Amino acid sequence: MEHSNLMLNPQDLQRVLHKVWSLKSSSKWTPENPALGQCGVTALVVNDLLGGDILKTQSPGGIHFYNRISGRRYDFTESQFIVPIIYEDLPSN
Repeated sequence: MEHSNLMLNPQDLQRVLHKVWSLKSSSKWTPENPALGQCGVTALVVNDLLGGDILKTQSPGGIHFYNRISGRRYDFTESQFIVPIIYEDLPSN
């Protein structure tokens, strides 16, 4: 189901996600890099809340997941990477 608008401000959503990420949502989580390993669960939660598509791309650590909402890419876990990744925007199933 496609939601026509963002009901949550992306910056506010980012702050909420940062607070709720933990070892329970990813075994790779650390206080120094809380987004590490959170891409899959985060992309699913964002998709449930805001609709859109889940996309994927190859990253140095494996497959990386993120969202496209109303035609715009949102990667709420990009802070986990030291070097920016090149987005392939491949559909995820």
